[in-house]
Amino acid sequence: MLKYRLIFGTLMALLFAGIIILDAWMDGSISNSVTNKTVQGTGLCILLAVLAIPAQFELAAIAAAKNLKIFKPIAIISSMLFTTSWYWPQIIKISQAHYLLFVAAFTLLGFFLYQYFCYGISGTISNCGANYFSIVYLGVLSSFVLGIRIDFGLWPLLMFISVVKSSDIGAYTVGKLFGKHKFSPNISPKKTWEGMAGAVFFAIIVAVLFAAFCDIMLGWLAVIFGFCFAFIGQFGDLAESMIKRDAEQKDSANHLPGFGGILDVIDSPLAAAVLGYLFFLCTLK
Repeated sequence: MLKYRLIFGTLMALLFAGIIILDAWMDGSISNSVTNKTVQGTGLCILLAVLAIPAQFELAAIAAAKNLKIFKPIAIISSMLFTTSWYWPQIIKISQAHYLLFVAAFTLLGFFLYQYFCYGISGTISNCGANYFSIVYLGVLSSFVLGIRIDFGLWPLLMFISVVKSSDIGAYTVGKLFGKHKFSPNISPKKTWEGMAGAVFFAIIVAVLFAAFCDIMLGWLAVIFGFCFAFIGQFGDLAESMIKRDAEQKDSANHLPGFGGILDVIDSPLAAAVLGYLFFLCTLK
């Protein structure tokens, strides 16, 4: 399991980094020596929107174990619209606040119509509530990943993703090799304090390297960033574990060797993205 996780984790990280670096090269934001184009983050926008499709299918399967219906056509489209909320104001004349309010309102109306025509009145509150949860969890939270890219640039985004995912690798690797003391036995019995220490160590090292070589922030801020986002990333993993444990499922799917499903890969960045955006907002502007 550890071998597969490290191999596939490395391959996915390289693929993601390659896509967003190519994206930055195409829109001119890869370097200060190149003129930025008006529209930023197109490649990342497409990638996040596409990831919403399998993620919603996985969440729908988890919800079905609790007898909840995810209205996949509406939930997928709405997740995509929320995920890309930072992108469209670059193209159309609308504020992000107005965009989000309209999408939120029409999505709720769409859920009511879908519920009525497909399932009648039975389970209206639980089904519509589960659907709204799915689009906030997958759509709203992931939108902050795109927000970091558009508002702060390529290198802060790479730093954020690298720190969060390196904390995952550190927690899993150190916990697997040396873990003895349980970190959260009720939610994730395999997580240990030794693994948490590994997460903090890996995250701080990666954050300091980005700060030193990419001139994103001062070294002491990078240490704080790495320390905080090691814990925040693990909280995101625990949040998804709560959802799976409630449905009595171990993984969200079995598509990715060593990981499980898409949700098992994106869970930590999802929860951390909003706080990552806030950190950069307070320190870089």
